[in-house]
Parts: sequence; C-alpha cells; structure tokens
Amino acid sequence: MATNKLVVSDFDFDNIKQNLKSFLQDQPEFSDYNFEGSGFAVLLDTLAYNTHYLGFNANMLANEMYLDSADIRKNIVSLAKSLGYTPSSAKSPIANVDITLNNASGSTVTMNKGTVFTTLVDNTTYQFINNEDISISPQDGVYKFSNVNLYEGTLVTHRFTVDSTDVDQKFVIPNLNADTSTLKVTIQNSNTDSTQTNYSLASGLRGLDDESKAYFLQETDTGKFEVYFGDGVIGKKLSDGNIVILQYIVSNKEEANGASSFSLSGSIDGFTDVSITTNSSAQGGSEPETKESIKFNAPLQYTAQDRAVTTTDYETLVRSIYPNVQSISAWGGEDDETPVYGVVKISIKPKSGSNLTDSTKNNIITSLKPYNVASVRPEIVEPSITSLILVVNAKYDKQSTAKNSETLKTDIINELTDYSTNTLSQFDGVFRYSKLTGLIDDVDSSILSNITTVKMRKEFTPTLASSTKYNIYFRNAIYNPHSGHMSVLSSSGFKVAGNNNEMFLDDDGQGNVRVYYLVSGIKTYHNSTQGTIDYSTGQITLNSLNVASISNIRGATSTKIEITVVPNSNDIVPVRDQILEIDVSNSIVNVNEDTFVGGSSEAGVGYTTTSSY
Repeated sequence: MATNKLVVSDFDFDNIKQNLKSFLQDQPEFSDYNFEGSGFAVLLDTLAYNTHYLGFNANMLANEMYLDSADIRKNIVSLAKSLGYTPSSAKSPIANVDITLNNASGSTVTMNKGTVFTTLVDNTTYQFINNEDISISPQDGVYKFSNVNLYEGTLVTHRFTVDSTDVDQKFVIPNLNADTSTLKVTIQNSNTDSTQTNYSLASGLRGLDDESKAYFLQETDTGKFEVYFGDGVIGKKLSDGNIVILQYIVSNKEEANGASSFSLSGSIDGFTDVSITTNSSAQGGSEPETKESIKFNAPLQYTAQDRAVTTTDYETLVRSIYPNVQSISAWGGEDDETPVYGVVKISIKPKSGSNLTDSTKNNIITSLKPYNVASVRPEIVEPSITSLILVVNAKYDKQSTAKNSETLKTDIINELTDYSTNTLSQFDGVFRYSKLTGLIDDVDSSILSNITTVKMRKEFTPTLASSTKYNIYFRNAIYNPHSGHMSVLSSSGFKVAGNNNEMFLDDDGQGNVRVYYLVSGIKTYHNSTQGTIDYSTGQITLNSLNVASISNIRGATSTKIEITVVPNSNDIVPVRDQILEIDVSNSIVNVNEDTFVGGSSEAGVGYTTTSSY
C-alpha cells in the first residue's frame, strides 16, 4: 500500500505540480506511468494552476483582513472604521481676504453664503465662494468685511426625503470631490413644514443621547461619503417625511493652491463696486486621503481616544484636520530653550506652499479645541530652516568614463538635490555624512573619492535702528578647536549705528561673539563682547545689537543677516521645529582628474589631497 502523502504546504506552481506527480507515482495504478510524455501532464497543469490560484486568493484574502497588510481601499476604510477613523475627503484651497464695499449704503449689508469670486491660476479661471452669511455695519462710513475665508469650488445642495420603508435608503454625497469639512447638514420637518434644524458632526459617542442632533459620516465602497443618523438611543432618529438637506462645496482640490488675486462676480447685497485685499493666498487644497495615510493615521487616532494628551496625539489630530501636511513636529513648550509651560507647540510643513497662512493656523487651532485637555494650549510655529553649505571635492578616473568633469559635476549636483528633497526637508530628516558621501561616490563608476566639508547656516531679520537681543539656535554642537583656534563663526555684512564701516561677526574660541570690520584686509574689532556662543548646544546670543543697515548678500538686496558655523559633527540632527536643507545653489562642487590613477609623471611626487577642514 502506498504510504506517500501529498504535500500541501507549497503554493508555488512548479512545486505543486511536482508534489502531485510524486503522489501519483507512488500509487500502484501509476507506478510505471510517464506523466511528461502523456496527456496527463495537461491535467496535472490544470490541477496545479487551480491549487495555485486558490492558495493565492486565500493568501490575499488573509492580507485584506488586517489594516497593515490590506491593499484594497474599501477594505482599508472598513478596517479603519472599526477603529473609529474616517478618512479625509478632498479639500478646497482656502484664501483669506478683506472686502471693502465702495459707495455702499444702509445700516447693514449682508454677504450671502455662496457669493462668487473668481481668480486666475496658470491661465485657468477658478471660482471661490464664502461659506457663511456675513452681515456688517459701517464703521466710520466704511463697509468692510474683514478676514473672510474664501473656499475654492462650487456650492452644491442635495435633498433626500426620509422613507423608512426603503431598507436600502442611503444619504450619499454623489460627488467624489466633495469637501466634507464644508458640509452642512440640515433636517427639515417635512414638505409642508419648513422648520429646519442644523445637525452637527459627531466625533464620537461621548455625550450623545436619544435627542442629540448629530450625524455620522463614513466613506463608502465607491469612495463617496455617506451621511447617516442615530437610532433613537445614540443620536436622534429621523422620522418618515423628514427632509435631509446636504450642502457642501465641490472642489478642484490642489489645482487652485496659490491663488492670490480675486474679483467679485455678481454683487454683494446689490453692490458691485468692491476692493479686495488678500491677507493670505489660497492653500490647503488636497486630494482625498491616500490608502497609506489611512493605514498610518487610523491606529494613531484610535490611540488618541478623541483627546489630545501626548504630542503624538496632536500630530495625529492635525493630520486629520489638515491633510495637506507633508511633515509635522509637536513638543511641549517646556522643552524649548526658554521654557513655556501649559503650551504644546506644533510646527507644520505643508505639501504645497512654504508656510501656513494665519487663517489656516487659526482654523487648525479652533479645530483642536474640543480635544485639548485642561489648560493646555496649542500654538503653531513656523518651521526653522537650517541650511547646509557643502564643498565637494571629487576625483575621477578620466580613462574609465566618457563623461567630462562638468557632466560629472552636474550629476553630483543632481544627487545633492535629490538627497535634500527626499531625505532631508522634513522634521525627522537627519543629515548622515557617510551616506551622502557614499551617494556621491556612486554617482558614476569613474568617481574614485570625494572629500566633502559641511557648514550650517541660519538667518535672522534684525530690527533696524534698535538695540535688540537676538538668539540663533543651531541645536547641534559647534566645532571648537582650542589649540590654534580660528573662528568657526562668520556672517554676512551689516552696519551698526554710529559707525559707517561694514561689520561682520566671528568668535574667539572662548565663547565670545565679536563684531569686526576690515582695514586693508585686516580685522579691526568694533566690539569683542557683542554676544556669546555656546559650542555644546549651538546657541548664539547677540546682545544689544543696533543694526543700521544690511549689506547685499551674493549681489542681491537682503533684509536678513546670515550666520554660518562649522558643526562639531558631520552628522547633523534636526530638533523640534528644525528642518535641514542643502543649499545646493550656494554649495561648491569641484570634480578633478585623479593624476595618480592616470599615471601622470607628477603623480608620484606632486599628488595633492584636499583638506577636510
């Protein structure tokens, strides 16, 4: 009797086929059968393919059961829902403007919700609207709507009549580009009773009872959003004949980001002569949340439990409130160089635009209020950019490449740009020296070596004609060779009150920052104790510096003074609100032929290397 068992643990087609063949060959009916030389091979192929497909589908099905391995969006959304997470919809860009009515009259003027404004971005016209009714009275005869948020898109309204006999009735927003943050849900009693009640989005089950006028939101299998209501126990239940009114903005997403000039289309309460001042250009427009973002954010929001306690909670909630986040950092104010207690500081780098507008900051702060604990107050601060200035000296083997030095130089510059964009340029982007120098060596097989030096640069905007204290934070140790010290700090030029010489900054190696000017190329010190430099923390303090004017920087007019230092370590770590970026345009790349490998006559006696400092 045959004792061979069929192996069922393999899912590879060839292994499955071989296991089937081995099993049949062990059976007495097929002991001398040539499987490969007969039509039976086709049947084995069919059985192996079928088994392979079943195993593959079973494996994929198992993957779709877990959030971290699921790939199909509807499954990811469903798993996220079990954690109480709703993906972000498409978002409209928001601009903030002041609108002044010229030649207006009356005790009050009202700008109705949905008033249309137009703008031009990349030769394409986009429509912006206000999302609420605003009424004003004249102030000193001036009719001015201040700090009005304008949303890009079209205002859309849908009405549904509740019918409990329709078991499949759903209140689905039919447009994939609906911005659910602008959604207003209103319940009208009936067709004959026009009484309307506004419903609020429920962020959780806490505080809800049978009379709570709340609605819930979820993404459907098609990517559209569905509004649903309570069952009479948790949230008020709708009645037959109620009319559900959904009003929202349909957006073009990120296409209108950057819009800054607006014109009124139509009128405001009958007045057409207006002046519009843009306080902040449009930003925040974005695509619906990606699958990867949902998988990342859903567990974090579940951990947060609808409250903001830890810094991670704040980072998670901000990503949900403002999906246009490329990178975010949050920390307690007590961790700052000058501690501030009771404050959580948040720094955000948006996907589009350089900095957040004041309007966007205020919207985020307002949206965080329901989650704040006790007296903790969130505060949004701008990212602090630290530029890295590189000098790259590379040697290459001319005989092993068809490229010349200029082409190799361009390739290295492109590599620096990619490293800055893809590895740095975010709050957790650590500059790792060996990694970068390795990438430079790998730009081309002909590159034999490189010696690269690194400096850190920050800038500050001084208050002219005022004795002011300035703090500059590099947050990385600064090089401080005690023996034969040469200044590791330098600056761009400026003038101080009472002296017409162009001044610069350096350090004395003992912790003092000095101000000097040049006389025939020789330093003459104006003030040897202008401030301090802490080599261990990277903090530079300038005391009572009275700047009269600022010199041009690299031939261009500037309002800022640059401070450059040599880091103690070539590995540089961003801290809190700090972002590292390679200033490629002001870095230096030299590519020279390696004379030693080339066998030139002077290679053995005249070969030179580049100093690391």
